Amino acid sequence: MTVPAEVYVERARHVKDQALRLFFSNGRQRTVDFGPFLAGSANPHIRAFLDPEKFASFAVRDGDLVWGDWELCFPIADLYRGRI
Repeated sequence: MTVPAEVYVERARHVKDQALRLFFSNGRQRTVDFGPFLAGSANPHIRAFLDPEKFASFAVRDGDLVWGDWELCFPIADLYRGRI
């Protein structure tokens, strides 16, 4: 799947556990489950986002989905494809 260069995340909504519904600038929507990635990480800073309150602190900034002060973020192309 080719991801257009101008596509960005417009907004995100928490749907359950570590899953977010992402709304992209071209009208596409996708639910992404971050749980397996977070649980499979050996890095304690990444695993910390398994905490529901910490995970829910996401924001959309300048078209990117981020947590904290860029503590956690993912490439737009991966989010668009639903692969993290």
